[in-house]
Amino acid sequence: MRIEKSGRSVACNLLVACGTLAIAATLAPVGAMAQDSSGSEATSSDDDGNVILVTARRREERALDVPISVSAISGEALARSGTLEITEIAQEIPNVTLEVSRGTNTTLSAFIRGVGQQDPVAGFEAGVGLYVDDVYLNRPQAAVLDIYDVERVEVLRGPQGTLYGRNTIGGAIKYVTAPLPDEAQVKIRGTYGKYDQADLVVTASTPLTDNLKIGASGARLSRGGFGDNLNLGTENYNKDVWAARGTLEFDNGPVFIRLSGDYVKDNSEARQGHRLIPGLLTGAPVLDDVFDTRAGLNVVDQEVEAYGGALNIAVELSDTITLKSITGYREDKSTTPIDFDSLPAADLDVPAIYENDQFSQELQLLYEGDRLNGVLGFYYLDANAFTAFDVALFNTGALIGLPGLNAQTLGDVNTKTWSVFGDFTYDITEKLSVSLGGRFTSDKRTSRVLRTTFIGGFSDLFPPSTAVAIAVTSDFLGSETFEEFTPRGSISFKPNEDHNIYFTYSRGFKGGGFDPRGQTSAAPDLDGDGDRDFDDQFEFLRFEPETVDSYELGWKASLLDNRLNVSLAGFLGNYKNVQIPGSVGVDSNGDGVNETFIGITSNAASADVNGFEFEGTALVGRNFAGAGSKFTVNWSLGVIDAKFNTFIDAFGNDVADQRAFQNTPDITAHMGFELGLPVASGIVDFLSSVSLRSDASQFETPNPFLDQDGFALVDASIVYTDDSDRFSIGVHGKNLFDKRYIVSGYNFVTGDGINTPFVSTLGREGTLTGFYGDPRRFFVTGEVRF
Repeated sequence: MRIEKSGRSVACNLLVACGTLAIAATLAPVGAMAQDSSGSEATSSDDDGNVILVTARRREERALDVPISVSAISGEALARSGTLEITEIAQEIPNVTLEVSRGTNTTLSAFIRGVGQQDPVAGFEAGVGLYVDDVYLNRPQAAVLDIYDVERVEVLRGPQGTLYGRNTIGGAIKYVTAPLPDEAQVKIRGTYGKYDQADLVVTASTPLTDNLKIGASGARLSRGGFGDNLNLGTENYNKDVWAARGTLEFDNGPVFIRLSGDYVKDNSEARQGHRLIPGLLTGAPVLDDVFDTRAGLNVVDQEVEAYGGALNIAVELSDTITLKSITGYREDKSTTPIDFDSLPAADLDVPAIYENDQFSQELQLLYEGDRLNGVLGFYYLDANAFTAFDVALFNTGALIGLPGLNAQTLGDVNTKTWSVFGDFTYDITEKLSVSLGGRFTSDKRTSRVLRTTFIGGFSDLFPPSTAVAIAVTSDFLGSETFEEFTPRGSISFKPNEDHNIYFTYSRGFKGGGFDPRGQTSAAPDLDGDGDRDFDDQFEFLRFEPETVDSYELGWKASLLDNRLNVSLAGFLGNYKNVQIPGSVGVDSNGDGVNETFIGITSNAASADVNGFEFEGTALVGRNFAGAGSKFTVNWSLGVIDAKFNTFIDAFGNDVADQRAFQNTPDITAHMGFELGLPVASGIVDFLSSVSLRSDASQFETPNPFLDQDGFALVDASIVYTDDSDRFSIGVHGKNLFDKRYIVSGYNFVTGDGINTPFVSTLGREGTLTGFYGDPRRFFVTGEVRF
């Protein structure tokens, strides 16, 4: 494993602290009631004795009974800790990385156990599935979900290919919105804080009849920038979001129908990067504040609009059989100006357009018997993803005699997927059960790849335009169908209802496709017929699905009358046909300057991803300072050894020993506590947590400027809730020690600037820019229920 620099000392200190706290929690006096629901592992009960259930196997059950690694965080716990976005939950769940993608405000980059996808353009698939009320989000745009009116968030780690299908090769994240209450209710939640943060969420619902309920939420989420664009005079890293959600529920016992819809409009300013090196041409110095930028691109505004709806129907056909239907539609459109070099001159400026839409239908037939439980299902998805962008190199073009040089890339990908699946658990005895499942998937990808070189400015995608097309370097339309069978099997031994020892094998796969940035004119003569024909172009752009075979041995337990809950898992992953999106710069006129690039994506690698995970929650004490007092602790640890066995670069060399897994720290750890004390007619909760991430690489090729050393984040909250649960107010602090840490970036240079000089691989200035996680923030929250 790789633990270096500051990450080693931080990791060692936190691991010692976790071990000490675990021993203390086990030996300390404990109360007679179940732990609070604030921990991430959903094996516990809340203060009213209600067990938190998960649906990892498409049916409601305790997380303790599920033979996979699954964590769940309740909506109440998220609200108490001041969690505002879905990316924040990665701080407390082992071996998970959730980040805002480079150059965006709402595009999600997700990695679980070393598997994910950083590039959000059409043609590349995510490696972690994101679900909103069981509807799969096919694209990562508009997927950095804000946390409001949520019942819980579940994180399933490891391949989920049997029950959740393609692109859950690393795992799945399930965002479950809150059900409508039985009585009329109005809830108002507001937030005010540093950087002019001002959020307001209003939720209202009411029964219309004994069986019919309706509800709606509206949200205004705003914040000033963490920094400034010193060139354009705009804010950087600000937030300007409007959102709404509506729900209609019908429930007469045997029939349940839920119709829901949501809408998001994000008008935040473009998020631009911080240069890590001086300009190679102009010598522009590095700025002092990492949240400031000099980016000059403003040909389009940053704007995201997304909306969708879902219709969930469940019909109890008998005491043992339930039929479910899940219908979903989603659509989003984004424009974003990405200034790679973060300088005023147009030397690597990329205005981009993303348009996505999808329709999905899933049918499930669930059986719940005395010994046999399971599900049979069918799934269909029809989705389209369109990405188009210019790569403007005006400065470079002027120097080489091509004024306004610009390369337009357009990728239009249609996906039609269907699958049939089944997964059943049979209790051989009261203590021993086996589960078997499998899924067959047919995944058809049809891709249009069009690349055109312009001079004279931005292309006709971004009017007004006077640019002239001088060459078409790709004009490709191809289709391929990928088929895969993904099995799962497990055996569970439960000596009693409070213990589960299990072994699980599962397989997942991520869809193949065609490189949307490939250049067909550069395709070699692969079939040897003396011509670079369609077959050559097809094979040059095409890449196969990747697969993971995972073996997991785990133990889950609820100890000391449910006062101590633990989950341990060790896993081995065999990662094959790893898709490596990449590019090489091209000097088309021989002047020594790369003025364009060729996308080259291949199944270049194989790897072993092995590791260990631990989660625990403990009720250390209760009613020790009066009725309602409590002290709970929670902690987690993830250790992962992800190593490439082979890695073939663009030149045919095996460079596995020179490559690292991106966005995959060797150690992730978390430790937190919650102390509740009675005050006046309510409870004051004191919460604090520290989360650790050891060293991590942004890309497979390590880079000392972009790669992030190990670091820790410390958060704290104080929340008062009255006894009637109708009023609460909280004060929250995030990243209390104001740690600066890189979450993503761009690299188009070679050399290290010390032993070898920097050399630009695209453009004249050289691009080595970073995007950073949030700085220290303080904010106040208040909630009133009527």
